[in-house]
Amino acid sequence: MLESVQYLLGAASGSVVGFTLGLVGGGGSILAVPLMVYLVGVASPHVAIGTSALAVAANAGANLIPHARQGTIKWRCAGMYAFAGVLGAYGGSTLGKAFDGQHLLFLFALLMLVVGALMLRNRGNLGNPDVQCRRENAPKVIAYGSATGLFSGFFGIGGGFLIVPGLMASTGMPMINAVGSSLVAVTAFGLTTALNYAFSGLIDWGLAATFIGGGIIGGVIGAAASKQLSARKGLLNSVFAVLIFCVALYMLWKSWAAM
Repeated sequence: MLESVQYLLGAASGSVVGFTLGLVGGGGSILAVPLMVYLVGVASPHVAIGTSALAVAANAGANLIPHARQGTIKWRCAGMYAFAGVLGAYGGSTLGKAFDGQHLLFLFALLMLVVGALMLRNRGNLGNPDVQCRRENAPKVIAYGSATGLFSGFFGIGGGFLIVPGLMASTGMPMINAVGSSLVAVTAFGLTTALNYAFSGLIDWGLAATFIGGGIIGGVIGAAASKQLSARKGLLNSVFAVLIFCVALYMLWKSWAAM
């Protein structure tokens, strides 16, 4: 049973994740598991993963609303990608539950390094705003969706910064459309992973609620800040990528020492 201060730290962690999602359109969810383990103090990496998966899915679902209003979501592409990824997320989360917790955190930190590199690589990428998902590109979209779903489920993350490059690579859509469309997949992957962990009793529901509440508040503030700093999102992505590198190196050190 967690103490009251840990629930407060959970709300603060959620606000950090929500703020980042609102500010740069994604990426904050990858901080959820490290915050759960190293700041909130969740003893079990598996409980941290299950709880963060639920919280990230809820926050992504909430962020779908403004993107839908702005018309940035390519619904057919998003649905195709999410459907393929749900199967991968179920398989990945099943495998993740059977994996040693400390080894899982070590591999998670390696994934964070990859995500940070992807953020730097794609920060100025353009695309075709008229792209559609049809029979011709369906196999590529499904393949990318399955692969990112597998990673998302295994590590218990929303996977937005895996899904965004995956959507751009498989369809050629601009980043603004990939960010909006990715939220459909993030929600679907997160719920699939969370349900799988919930069946094994690996979710702290009270902590998830406080994390989601903090994420909603942080998301509103982040979205407001994003409008003010819209011309500097490339710089913000770079700064956030550096933060991910630092957290990943800390996780590698801590998990290596614990193994």
